[in-house]
Amino acid sequence: MTLSIRNQLPGTVTTVVPGEAMATVRIRLDGGQDLTAAITLDAVTELGLAQGIPVRALVKSTEVSLATAPVQNVSIRNQLPGTVTAVATGAAMATVKIAVEGGVLTSAITADAAADLALVVGSPVVALIKSTEVSLATA
Repeated sequence: MTLSIRNQLPGTVTTVVPGEAMATVRIRLDGGQDLTAAITLDAVTELGLAQGIPVRALVKSTEVSLATAPVQNVSIRNQLPGTVTAVATGAAMATVKIAVEGGVLTSAITADAAADLALVVGSPVVALIKSTEVSLATA
C-alpha cells in the first residue's frame, strides 16, 4: 500500500497500556527514540500489538509542530530532536524536512512560523507530535 503520509518511522512496540476505549502504545523507533501513540483498543486487537511487534509510526506532516529547543511543562508526549535539512517556503505555508536519529520527518507549518523560528538548513529543532496524532501500521 502506498500512502500520502510522508512521516513513516519504523520501530518496535515496547509496551501497551490499555484503558477503557483507548490504549497508549510505546514504541522504540529504529533510531533509538521512544514514541507514544494513543489508539483505540480495537486497533490494538486488530493489529495484534504486543511487546516486540514491529510497527511503522505514521504522522501527517501537518501534525508535526516545531520548537527550537525542548519544551517543558507541555502535554505533548513526543519530542524528537533533529536538524533541519531543507526548508521550502511558499506564500502561506512552509515545508520543513528534519533529520532525526534513524529517519527523516516532514513538518508543514505556516511561512510566518518558519520565519519567526528563523529556520534554515542546519538549525537544531525539536519535532513535537501529540500521541493522538500517531497512527500505527504493521507489515
